Amino acid sequence: MKYRVKHSTRYEYADQVNQGYNVAYLIPRECSGQRVNYSDIRIIPTPTSRIKRVDYFGNVVCHFTLEKPHHSLEVIVDSEVEIAPSEPRLLSGGITCAEVLAALSAGAGQEDMRASEFCFNSPMIANTPQLADFARDLFSSNRPFLEAVSALNSRIFADFKYDPGFSTVATPLDEVLKNRRGVCQDFAHLAIGVLRSLGYAARYVSGYLETLPPPGQVKMQGADASHAWFAVYIPGDEWQDFDPTNDVMPADQHITTAWGRDYSDVTPLKGVVFGGGGKQTLSVAVDVSRVELGNAIGFAATPSSNTPPPSQTQSQS
Repeated sequence: MKYRVKHSTRYEYADQVNQGYNVAYLIPRECSGQRVNYSDIRIIPTPTSRIKRVDYFGNVVCHFTLEKPHHSLEVIVDSEVEIAPSEPRLLSGGITCAEVLAALSAGAGQEDMRASEFCFNSPMIANTPQLADFARDLFSSNRPFLEAVSALNSRIFADFKYDPGFSTVATPLDEVLKNRRGVCQDFAHLAIGVLRSLGYAARYVSGYLETLPPPGQVKMQGADASHAWFAVYIPGDEWQDFDPTNDVMPADQHITTAWGRDYSDVTPLKGVVFGGGGKQTLSVAVDVSRVELGNAIGFAATPSSNTPPPSQTQSQS
């Protein structure tokens, strides 16, 4: 599958902004099964400086500064991404829950050691007994690990209501658990918190969904904005993605932008501005369109709130 992704973000400020310092995780990354043919980022007004680099997790991040007075900021990213076809993964059989815990504890392999950093607390996700209790019954020692994770994915989908009006980026995870509602970011954080609280390694994945599905297919929740899901580490077999918002294992309709410990590592756009009158209006538009349906071919992936003036923070979900 080949997709064209357009992500537009616009901030309107109540008063003049004199300086702005921003970080953007808006450029899709190269990873297994995904190739980025091109990606272009436009910033209006033209930034004083702009630096693109690869971060600790292998994501492409753009830092830019604005040092001239302005009343608005617009960031537009156009990308073309190819997704290689993949076979449905078998959930039964394979490594068990107990074997995954043992491998992570031993850290025998280099990948096991790298993955273990995703077992611990992160800025937005703290391991708690309450999170572990939510799905402890699903992860019996001898159960195939992927089967257990799939059951967790389905439980979140069944027990929680997708409600864009309930939460913000600052809503605590215990409130999501208590009220049984939230959005894709909340559900990804919840799954990650449960898995880490049980001793497993899980990471947060940000990206996109195809905006309009092929005829006859149901449109997925979260397709009109940046989407989020999670991935679990399988010793000796890398990572496997799951989307609890839609109760699926991401395949050819999910486009990966970045991954990290939680949302705070890969916020699409965040920064600090000096001025602005203490208020700002954010508008975001996302369009993911299928531009070509070619023959099935594989390819190798490239390794890979406002606060008072004079300064205020800004972030985008």
